[in-house]
Amino acid sequence: LGLKRLIFATNYRDGLLRSYFGTGQTLGVDISYCKENRPMGTVGPLHLVADQLPQSFLVMNGDILTDLNYRTLLENHKQSGQLLTLGTYERRLQIGDGVLDIDGVGCVSAFREKPTIPLTISLGAYAMDRAILDLIPEGLPFGMDELVLSMLERNLPVNTFHHDGMWLDIGTPGDLERANELFSSRRKSFLGIDPATLLAPNDTPQSTASANPTEGVCV
Repeated sequence: LGLKRLIFATNYRDGLLRSYFGTGQTLGVDISYCKENRPMGTVGPLHLVADQLPQSFLVMNGDILTDLNYRTLLENHKQSGQLLTLGTYERRLQIGDGVLDIDGVGCVSAFREKPTIPLTISLGAYAMDRAILDLIPEGLPFGMDELVLSMLERNLPVNTFHHDGMWLDIGTPGDLERANELFSSRRKSFLGIDPATLLAPNDTPQSTASANPTEGVCV
């Protein structure tokens, strides 16, 4: 993955996550934990670890599976000079009915039978600069949607980085089953390294693997 250090913001099942991932030694990374006393949203927990954040860092949702190149996302963000970069993805929405366009006098001007509409969505991976903390209320739940809307209201630009590869939002049991199947069949493309060099969490490490980690990256 090219990542060196990860901070997990946890709440529900905190102990289970710590027990499974531990310090990250067997995975070749350094993992620390930040337990929320209550759900703090996507970016609310950042104030809890403010003293651990480098100048530029990544934030990710924990329920996505993607082969996004995080190094390229971070480099794009740094080059943009903006406070926030959203990873984006195109989803095609299939409309199951005929769609009408109506003109000003109530007549049909166009008809599209079950069209597919492309939509650009946020894929749940972000790059930020430390100064973004000034826009996030401390001690309160705060979501990425609220942050973006706040920035737009202040006329602050929000950079984007488009991903054309694989992405899956794991929002249902069916999505989880599909994610497990995809990960099992394409582990190398997701991990960026040969999975045979990795140990399962809690195994005794004999060697660690590196994917040319990006210096200074904190997730």
